[in-house]
Amino acid sequence: MKIVLYLPRRKAPTPFFVYFIQILTMGRKSENTFREFHRYLGFFLAGIMAVYAISGIVLTFRTTDFMKSEYEVNTTLEANLNEEALGSALRKRGFTVDKTEGDLMYFAGGTYNMQTGEASYTEKRLPAVLESMNKLHKMHTGNPLFWLGIFFGIALLFFAVSAFFMFRPSAPIYKKGLYFAAAGFLLTIVLLLV
Repeated sequence: MKIVLYLPRRKAPTPFFVYFIQILTMGRKSENTFREFHRYLGFFLAGIMAVYAISGIVLTFRTTDFMKSEYEVNTTLEANLNEEALGSALRKRGFTVDKTEGDLMYFAGGTYNMQTGEASYTEKRLPAVLESMNKLHKMHTGNPLFWLGIFFGIALLFFAVSAFFMFRPSAPIYKKGLYFAAAGFLLTIVLLLV
């Protein structure tokens, strides 16, 4: 008597491109899931998107005096600072001293007393709300909330990608959307090269 043992065959791992094709040929349920994620994440991030939009517009005019007011600043710094150290202490880019008379250094909009370390100058600032928005927009890893910027960037990337999975590829709106996506991609390339 011959005994035949049938062992179940192991399924070969599915390559990435098969998953990608499955997503492209997804059904109505998957489309609705992408729409829901897209919609609720959009509602959740509406406030921060508004902040980034407004601060982005304001930052475009950062080299001008648009919406800025003058403030008188009086501070005490270290005594006997040279021109470079004074510019660093005042956090002014392209800082230059116009003239020096005795213990006083004169620079654009202010003076510095080298003996006492007292500095008095005018500074142009945005309103406090816009200044806070700009700080959030220009966040870096030294800021304790930098992870928020990373999360927001990932969410924006999700918005860009999920838009392609909200409709079936055979739908007319999807094909029209591809034309707009191609136009946006070309505009981006042109802006990067300018």
